[in-house]
Amino acid sequence: MSAGLGDGTRCVHAGVSPAAPGAPVPPQPVFAAQFHLGGDGDDWYGRPHNPTWRALEAAIGGLDGGECVVYSSGMAAVSSLLRTVLGAGDTVVLPADGYFSTRDYVRDHLAALKLDVREIPTAAPWSAETVAGARLVLLETPSNPGLDVCDIAAVAALAHAAGALVAVDNTTATPLGQRPLELGADVTLASDTKALAGHSDVVLGHISTADARLAARLRAERTASGCVPGPFEVWLAHRGLGTLDLRLARQADNAAALYEALRGHPRVRGVRWPGSPHDPAHAVASRQMRRFGGVVTFELESAAAVASFLAAAHLVTSATSFGGLHSTADRRARWGDPVPAGLLRFSCGCEDTRDLVADVLAALETH
Repeated sequence: MSAGLGDGTRCVHAGVSPAAPGAPVPPQPVFAAQFHLGGDGDDWYGRPHNPTWRALEAAIGGLDGGECVVYSSGMAAVSSLLRTVLGAGDTVVLPADGYFSTRDYVRDHLAALKLDVREIPTAAPWSAETVAGARLVLLETPSNPGLDVCDIAAVAALAHAAGALVAVDNTTATPLGQRPLELGADVTLASDTKALAGHSDVVLGHISTADARLAARLRAERTASGCVPGPFEVWLAHRGLGTLDLRLARQADNAAALYEALRGHPRVRGVRWPGSPHDPAHAVASRQMRRFGGVVTFELESAAAVASFLAAAHLVTSATSFGGLHSTADRRARWGDPVPAGLLRFSCGCEDTRDLVADVLAALETH
């Protein structure tokens, strides 16, 4: 597909096979666990191969600008990358303020490798010393849940000079918002449970890379470890991907309006959205992000204040995860994130902007 096409066109047609008389127009799921053997076909058993995977991998890979490997979850993707790339005694740089399960996985499940683990805040000053001796530098930008940003191209240059691979967790940005491979990263990965699938009905993840040998190693590790997705979930994600451009546009409009409504609100502290010129991350974000998403972070006075706010809201659901059609809010401290008790990660959905902002402001009047 031509790279000159718009985001909406690319999303609608991503991974769609050429037209053939009598064939279904959108890709359809193939559920087979086994296939007739013989000939030169790619499919012989459901754990290493499935045509439904390949359709979504072609779609996401085209948007990311690399070869895509899909997984049963975002954590399956990141853990598979860590197992594939890291060896005993290696140094790995992790985001201190990124998704906490990644740090937990390295600490609790890779302890036998005796890794040298460096946890660096996303917005910290990056230098040659930060990445010296590293085998892998994992970034998450914008970070989850704080929405801080780092300069991917600058960090990649430092890391490559030190001989390290660079991987970017691109979950918050999506392939439409940011293309880490074009900015110098070796790997981009995401939890497609979030905005890419977009309907809160799928658990899925992926890794994309422009390195064919690394992609082959990742596929072999996926087959051996069994971190394979179900065809139905993959098909749902491919179906959801078709509207990603439309959903992101409404979610970003809602985030921009909500940010402005909350920025001067007397009950709200620390509101963040990298899409605003007022946000401290905006200068870097605007250089490397093509568009901004629907996640806003802000802080209320306490956990009790959050509970009152959520009870009063009519359009906002208390739920974890983000990027779906419905607006949701998640008090991240409840899961173990090292954040204030009243910090909310607010995922703007696709409601009418006026309705969503009015509902949030009305809920904030409840004490």
